[in-house]
Amino acid sequence: MTMSVTSAPRGKMVNGFDPANASNLSPESRKLVERRIALLGPAYRLFYKDPVEVARANGVLLYDSEGNEYLDAYNNVVSIGHCHPRVVEAITKQAQTICTHTRYIQKGILDYAEQLLATFDGPARHAMFTCTGSEANDLAVRMAKHHTGNQGIIITDEAYHGNSELTAGFSPSLGPYSPLGTFVRRVPAPDSYRIAPENMGKWMAEKVSEQIVDLQRRGAGVACFIADSMFSSDGIFSHPTNLLQPVVDVIHKAGGIYIADEVQSGFGRSGEKLWGYQRHGITPDIVTMGKPMGNGYPVAAAVMLPEIVEKFGRDNRYFNTFGGNTVAMAAAQAVLNVIQDEKLLDNSLKVGKILREGFEALAKKYQGIGDVRGSGLYVGVEMVKDRTSKEPDAAAAAAVVNGLRARRVLISATGAAANTLKIRPPLVFTAAHADRLLTEADAVFATL
Repeated sequence: MTMSVTSAPRGKMVNGFDPANASNLSPESRKLVERRIALLGPAYRLFYKDPVEVARANGVLLYDSEGNEYLDAYNNVVSIGHCHPRVVEAITKQAQTICTHTRYIQKGILDYAEQLLATFDGPARHAMFTCTGSEANDLAVRMAKHHTGNQGIIITDEAYHGNSELTAGFSPSLGPYSPLGTFVRRVPAPDSYRIAPENMGKWMAEKVSEQIVDLQRRGAGVACFIADSMFSSDGIFSHPTNLLQPVVDVIHKAGGIYIADEVQSGFGRSGEKLWGYQRHGITPDIVTMGKPMGNGYPVAAAVMLPEIVEKFGRDNRYFNTFGGNTVAMAAAQAVLNVIQDEKLLDNSLKVGKILREGFEALAKKYQGIGDVRGSGLYVGVEMVKDRTSKEPDAAAAAAVVNGLRARRVLISATGAAANTLKIRPPLVFTAAHADRLLTEADAVFATL
């Protein structure tokens, strides 16, 4: 097979492999890349300058077909670790019993919904299940539009919320060639490295208000503001935690609703609370979740206030063939049980502190590290050319990501300038794993 790709792909992807450079790979890797392109087409992308082949995994470790071990410090899909035995057992047992959809009475979906809903503070809510976070966000925005009668969607500059037709339209991180919706409006991310934290909530609310005025002038109104409370794709801005309530207030005043996208920041990722939005002390109208929910099994959900779904449920029937099926519920139940039983929220807080303090120590040695931020097992390390100007250094970030990959430690990068190291390991990451990551990072920084 020969590759038809002759130039770098235009579609943006941070830490993406360029197939035009496949000649630099080992013969076996090149052969596999050529097969991918021939069989799967050009839209699929690989990570890293030298892509990683994976054959098996356990906990926070990945292995290629030759048995080489990699430390996974990036993958939150398997939030409680690769191949967790309790999840494997739950999926296997349920698949051997029955796998069917939600149009039959089942206890599993009710037991899980009851336990899940109990983790949300504030008023009572309903849960609706999907297969992916994209579907959950799609459903949430559909309900927002139906509930408010408005069309406008407000997001942050570099947000990512999904890859369906609707959600891709409010996911600017997909790149400049992925079109945004007509009534999608963007506001700057709360860049705590460059903007003083004092009055940041007021500042952000003012930016949102400006976009509300524009949407109202065009007759669209505002249906919703949707945000990941860790602002993951914007560069991981975890603080301050008092900036979202003013946004909620202006959105509600304009007749819109607030959607908390917890796909990346939920299920204990922050270490402080089970849900990222809870760190901000707000009450979203809808909360969406996805990736970590089934530890690799496709299951996701939207959780909303009853008044949001009341009219929607009266006017529309909702059905998802695979969303909330019996096996999906068994997987999700096992994951939530493990998070609670194994006290992974506490582990996220403890090991995350070790990681941040470790990178802060490295920042004293290496001037290219401009800022270290995050909460729990979600750490952002921003690379800059100069600490005075704070000019982003995407090349340095890429060098660190690929340098670590060469040392078989896997992280990625994020942010509008692709200059923030994105460290987001499974919640079972230990102090020993953190030490290995920091030791290898020190070695890579020394080569820059």
